[in-house]
Amino acid sequence: MTLLFVDSSTWTITLLGWAIVFCALLFLVGIFLTVPKILKWVTNRKIKVVENGQEVVKDINDISGETNAVIATALHLFLNEQHDDESNVITIKQVWKRYSPWSSKLYGMTNYGFPHNVSKQNRYARK
Repeated sequence: MTLLFVDSSTWTITLLGWAIVFCALLFLVGIFLTVPKILKWVTNRKIKVVENGQEVVKDINDISGETNAVIATALHLFLNEQHDDESNVITIKQVWKRYSPWSSKLYGMTNYGFPHNVSKQNRYARK
């Protein structure tokens, strides 16, 4: 079998794959272009404010810079008050535990290298 062998099913799969990817990209571009417009339309509401005894219609987005500064300062103060002041001193306490054979690695070792049928006297003898 050669690598240059291309039949009609190969071309069909290739073209179908390219078409699916291209359609998915067009769909994503459409979503990315329409979502900001929808969000702007939803947030572009008007409110009625009573100023000097008269009703005035204002946009929600027409907030002055002073109001934004007050909101930002209040959020900054609120979020910074939630943390405790630390002393920045690290203390390490050494804890002494009793010896427990349950945590000993010695009992988990196996003697795979030793032959089991040799007597104890000959087990450690050099050959």
